[in-house]
Amino acid sequence: MIARRKRVRIETERLTLRLPLHSDFRAWASLRDYSAAFLKPWEPTWASDHLTRKSFTSRVYWTQRSIGNGSAVPLFMIRREDDTLVGAITLDNIRRGPAQSGTLGYWIGAPFQRHGYMLEAIEALAHYAFRDLDLSRLEAACLQENTPSRGVLEKAGFKYEGVAQSYLQIDGRWRNHVLYAMLRHDRRGRIGTG
Repeated sequence: MIARRKRVRIETERLTLRLPLHSDFRAWASLRDYSAAFLKPWEPTWASDHLTRKSFTSRVYWTQRSIGNGSAVPLFMIRREDDTLVGAITLDNIRRGPAQSGTLGYWIGAPFQRHGYMLEAIEALAHYAFRDLDLSRLEAACLQENTPSRGVLEKAGFKYEGVAQSYLQIDGRWRNHVLYAMLRHDRRGRIGTG
């Protein structure tokens, strides 16, 4: 039932947010490899087979299952002017019932940082989550020292909520993360998603 209606494609001013395809492997592996030094300080330790076709194929199948069962919306960020992969954004851990919430995660390739692409993607996915998925709350977390990530969340309308101790293993160590949230009907300030 859900799988049929979940052909997610979100258009922004400069980007198309869409599901990863098997044919994206070379672009994904190349961008991740090129951006490794930029990304690794902020991400869980990469598995030894992280950049292999087999690993990527597993990601694509996970994406299809997640969309089908409504647990996540994993999207690639494609720059429309030249069909270039610039990063990815995922709405994961979607919880229904009383919670009606999900967790946002994202990465951007090193050559594409500081061009406003991630802000554009976060605002678009938040709008989709509130309007199309009927969620009430979006959450995000990042390392306290990740100033660019904190800045983009705040610009998108996320509000600081606190610190989660030993939240994720990053670069092989349990690390504290700052927590942010955006509410559909946020009385704490502008959320910019309608």
